[in-house]
Amino acid sequence: MFAEPPPAAAWRHRDARAGFEVLRSTRTGGGWTLHGVTTAVEDGTPWAVEYVIDVDDDWHTRGAEIVHPIEGRRVSLRRDGPGRWLVDGLHVPELDGCLDVDLESSAMTNALPVHRLRLAVDETADAPAAYVRAADLTVSRLDQTYRRLPDAERHQRYYYDAPAFDYTACLVYDETGFVLEYPGLAVRV
Repeated sequence: MFAEPPPAAAWRHRDARAGFEVLRSTRTGGGWTLHGVTTAVEDGTPWAVEYVIDVDDDWHTRGAEIVHPIEGRRVSLRRDGPGRWLVDGLHVPELDGCLDVDLESSAMTNALPVHRLRLAVDETADAPAAYVRAADLTVSRLDQTYRRLPDAERHQRYYYDAPAFDYTACLVYDETGFVLEYPGLAVRV
């Protein structure tokens, strides 16, 4: 469905915040390691977040390590069986049923459910995620939905809905399944 991800990618944050995200993707035995760094200023507050996300060949998230490199804070997420999550080693029932990690600081993490779901045109799926806030690395459940729209100019498009943020948008993806346009948040460079 998608070509292999590029070894490196970058996004410029825009509108909601000013900043940048860079990613290195590495093929590992049985999946991919996605190592990225995001930096931004949002509402006058600067932040930096570093992440390492491990996914299997079908893009199911196995785990993630997220760090505030300047402040020294960190959080570890691990899937413990189908849809069960451990946060810093403790089971968090609120996250049961989540299959992806979604980082507030990252445009790249919207690639995880799209790769995993492999939706046909006009197909819709719920994709609840373990959501990590940029400012303090708190983890909560984020209910979200993806509906694949007809392709445009060789790009896949998805209607994205995150009711908790009263946010809907048409996300545009390249042939590798990485976001090109994330309205109000980021654009691929």
